[in-house]
Amino acid sequence: MPELDPEDAKIVTLARGARSRAHAPHTGVAEGAAVRDTDGRTYSAATVENADPGLTTSALRGAVAAAASSGARAFEAAAVVGGLLLSEADVAVLREFGVGVPLLLADDDGTVRHSVTT
Repeated sequence: MPELDPEDAKIVTLARGARSRAHAPHTGVAEGAAVRDTDGRTYSAATVENADPGLTTSALRGAVAAAASSGARAFEAAAVVGGLLLSEADVAVLREFGVGVPLLLADDDGTVRHSVTT
């Protein structure tokens, strides 16, 4: 992968920090995510698992929800650390706010391995 833009590196760092706060006692799969809205504001969240998988909140959904509840309606970029295999439902939550958002997928250490466009 080419070197990241400083603003993209920032959301990867935020996502990595959020991952360290994940609550994943059932699967052990901890993720962190961060999004940057079109005003340049950033929001991050971590996985919050529940014994009922239907009640689990993924990191990406949490970050999008935090942004939307703060007034964000469009995103410039998103990053997920620890979630190299995102569900289509998670991507759909981000896509709801606009098609074509770059989504950076990184290893647990924050190394970006893939970049997809929603």
